[in-house]
Amino acid sequence: MGKRIVLTGGGTAGHVTPNIALLPSLRDKGFEIYYIGSYSGIESSLIQKENIPYYGISVGKLRRYFDWKNFTDPFRVIHGFSQARALLKKLKPDVIFSKGGFVSVPVVRAAGTLHIPAIIHESDMTPGLANRLSIPAASKVCCSFPETLKELPADKAVLTGSPIRQELLQGSKEAALDYLGWEGMDRPTLLVIGGSQGSAAINKALRQDLDILLKEIRIIHLCGKGNLDDSLQGKEGYVQLEYVSDELKDLFALSDFVLSRAGANAICELLALRKPNLLIPLPASSSRGDQILNAESYRKQGYSLVLKEELMTPESLLSSLKELYRDKEKYIAAMSRSNQGNAIDKIMELILSCC
Repeated sequence: MGKRIVLTGGGTAGHVTPNIALLPSLRDKGFEIYYIGSYSGIESSLIQKENIPYYGISVGKLRRYFDWKNFTDPFRVIHGFSQARALLKKLKPDVIFSKGGFVSVPVVRAAGTLHIPAIIHESDMTPGLANRLSIPAASKVCCSFPETLKELPADKAVLTGSPIRQELLQGSKEAALDYLGWEGMDRPTLLVIGGSQGSAAINKALRQDLDILLKEIRIIHLCGKGNLDDSLQGKEGYVQLEYVSDELKDLFALSDFVLSRAGANAICELLALRKPNLLIPLPASSSRGDQILNAESYRKQGYSLVLKEELMTPESLLSSLKELYRDKEKYIAAMSRSNQGNAIDKIMELILSCC
């Protein structure tokens, strides 16, 4: 019987896409691959496109605030643990790899009771609640930031970076120009990524600067679902798109610099691609503050220029973009010195060491 692995993680795309990034290497090494997720989370649709056997379990969320579901979700968690344990007994994997999210907790804890080694991955600077609950049952804990090492048990922590889909490294400038309907490459290109939902604050500030910016650069604006501005359609040198999937690799290839939120997976992609970038992290009022910490780490390491959303105005955004483009070679050089770009190889070594 060949080597078997169970992947788990879900709730957001960020808890799934790193698992997908590992699939080619796992297949190359001859692994039989299975996935345990929730019944209806985003992981269900993303993974089933990959033709991997998928098993859903009951999921309960653990909240720090009052909610009536707090009285019922513990029973869902217990049920999910029983389901996960039964599945692991049936599948008999050699190893578990978990990308986090609440669905992963019962899987990793069940693996612990069955003495199946589990490797978990934390993308953000500080471990989220789900991973904190999983760490006691884990064999190793991978992380994306040097600062995270001190937050983890010393005998389990491994700095790997975050696995990214290798096809992102294989984009075509010509394919991007064809997709956008642009001619040639006479001006630098800025790619703006506001996250999967888009960012109203970034969209507004950028559009107020458009006429000034478009005198010197072209802009590809991924503005998020429902955020197109019809009055700007057809503006020369500016293309707005709600969302892209397969074309993203080509848009990256065409881009000379990037304006982005500071989600862990997004900035790991920018690092791997060596793209000079301006990060505008989600403010603490809209999140648990992880993007602020992510952005600060990349600023200290010389990978990114950072502008806080509360300080963002059309004037400060314009000034920051000019500074980023002026100093772009400095950022490329810093990113080229990084040892966090081969996450897949490092994680595969850990997985194989458990088999």
